[in-house]
Amino acid sequence: MNLTLLALLCLALTLGCYYGSKALYRRKQRVWFAPILLAPLAILVTVVILKIPLASYFQYTHWLAALLAPATIAFAVPIYRERQLIKQYPITLSVGVIVGLLLGLATSWLLMQLTTMPTELSNSLMVRSVSTPFAIEATGAFGGIPELTAMLVLLTGIMGMLICEPLFKVAKIRSAVAKGVALGASAHGAGAAKASEIGRQEGVIASLTMIFTGIAMVLMAPLFASVIG
Repeated sequence: MNLTLLALLCLALTLGCYYGSKALYRRKQRVWFAPILLAPLAILVTVVILKIPLASYFQYTHWLAALLAPATIAFAVPIYRERQLIKQYPITLSVGVIVGLLLGLATSWLLMQLTTMPTELSNSLMVRSVSTPFAIEATGAFGGIPELTAMLVLLTGIMGMLICEPLFKVAKIRSAVAKGVALGASAHGAGAAKASEIGRQEGVIASLTMIFTGIAMVLMAPLFASVIG
């Protein structure tokens, strides 16, 4: 098959898997149909079965990854739209961002100490708790690999979606603000999507916490990296 045609089919496959899983998730509301889980799995299986060369897959689909940077600018919209909510809960949001940021780093560091893993993997693990655009920008300070970091961010988000509701029940967390802050600070975009399912206020708080945590990580990553060594 012509390589250009194959690359275009890969782009169509990626978009089709994303929008297909999104429609399926909206209809069935089951976590295994979530685009963050089903779409990459379907793409991976298809690429492996059809033995599509990685270079052909990335020839056109890399434009989708390139959109992450301008998408970051769009984070300014919810900050402006929900400015009254920020004024209403300034301390809660600030504490949530700081605690979420430090806990994410501390648990990653602890995992590094308790296990033996390649240096590239451990370095890429440090920023797994923030949203992908911020994580890819910040991982360089720790010596991480952006592609590996993106995968770890994805796994962290999926884990957050799966365990959040049982964890809220066990910990008897009923506050909408607490649920939103917890999901936004620990499970980034996937957590914000899950929080939106739970309730509107949870979703808005999670989105704001996710954005502020990501910005803080990018700004503080050089300092954190020098402290961790």
